[in-house]
Amino acid sequence: MFGGPPPPPSKAELEAQEQVANMTVASAAVTCVLLYLSPFAVDYVKKLV
Repeated sequence: MFGGPPPPPSKAELEAQEQVANMTVASAAVTCVLLYLSPFAVDYVKKLV
């Protein structure tokens, strides 16, 4: 506000932020798949018992 805008992030900072974003998207996708498959796993275990 009084000091002006902050300096732009460096190339290393941008790459680190991009890596964190990619890992977040990948972990969200894995979580979605596991949540989708969990009812089938529960039914399979119930049939075994």
